[in-house]
Amino acid sequence: MHVDNLIARLGEHPDWLRDFAAHAAARHCPGRACTMLTCLGRLLADGGPTHPQALLERARRPGRSMGSLARALEDLFTTRRLALPTDQCERLADGRRRRRIDAVPEPLRPTVEAFAAFVLNTRERARRAGTRPRADSTVETTLAVVRDLACFLTEQRAKRDWAVVDVHDLEAFLATLPKSRARRLIVLGQFFRFARSRRVVLVDPTRGLGLPSNRGFRGRTLALDEQRALFRRWTLGPDVHPHEAVFGLLALLHGASSKEVRTLTVEAVDHHARTVRLGDRPHPVPLDPASWTAVQKCLAHRGGQRTENPHVMVTKGTKAGRGSASTAYISHVLDPCGVPPRMIRSTRLVDLVNTMDPKLVAAAFGMDPEATMIYLADRVDAGRLPEQPR
Repeated sequence: MHVDNLIARLGEHPDWLRDFAAHAAARHCPGRACTMLTCLGRLLADGGPTHPQALLERARRPGRSMGSLARALEDLFTTRRLALPTDQCERLADGRRRRRIDAVPEPLRPTVEAFAAFVLNTRERARRAGTRPRADSTVETTLAVVRDLACFLTEQRAKRDWAVVDVHDLEAFLATLPKSRARRLIVLGQFFRFARSRRVVLVDPTRGLGLPSNRGFRGRTLALDEQRALFRRWTLGPDVHPHEAVFGLLALLHGASSKEVRTLTVEAVDHHARTVRLGDRPHPVPLDPASWTAVQKCLAHRGGQRTENPHVMVTKGTKAGRGSASTAYISHVLDPCGVPPRMIRSTRLVDLVNTMDPKLVAAAFGMDPEATMIYLADRVDAGRLPEQPR
């Protein structure tokens, strides 16, 4: 009824207007859908351009969220190939980078701004060359490390110029987080090499600092009784959320990463063969009965949300669109069991790499052979050695 009144008031209306009304009604409550149609009617009647691409840009709100109307229009227009997707993700990433740069003390900020521009330019060159460009999270982590160093120099070392930074300052900074020494030292090496090329510093203070010689796996794994307790929780627990169960079992039994579970789609689930396609793995992954039951419960939970989102794991924030669950959501799915996702996946990888050929594990998981070699232990399980004669 609301869309009929809107069409009667507009006279000439776009062909997709009724489809948008049905699209909004299927994904939102009646009140929200009516509000979206009212706002859309104002945009169509104010004399501005009504081309789908122009209308999508006009419907966007300033700030970190572009609004439910713009998201619904983007979903409909991109699905029907009426408009190109917006650059909302790029805008959010640019805002996160800008906040990290603005947190750098004023005397040290110009060099950090130039370094950020250099990193982004390098990423663009990698995209054109077809190599692996840095992800937004990698760029943000790099800028965060440089920001922390700048704040440490001004607050703890009373230095407000990059030219006076020496190796003792970096050693004191790296000592604040010993577990992150390797990662932070790599970032600092990149930054000071850039600073030396721009004549900001005369000597690279990171040249005398070395990485630990042993770069093997140092993370924690689960004992066998802990794995059994988690398995019983995710298969027999009556109050376990379907997202927790499917994520936990896929990580514990199949070594699935957070990204693989987060981006798993309904089309990747083969109900006849009982397999799923996880990430970049070259072959479908056969599921055991427990994992298959967890996937079915997750699909049933998705079916109760009345959504057209193609992913298996659908949240309240993604049921109205087509995007996958956020990284922040997936990182807290296993909070009720008290075990981080990386520990569960590492337990499976350590067991597979130390009982099989690491190259076979890399081929099955779609990983680089060097990545699996990290999990290779430098010891031999005494239970696998032959009995020594007395």
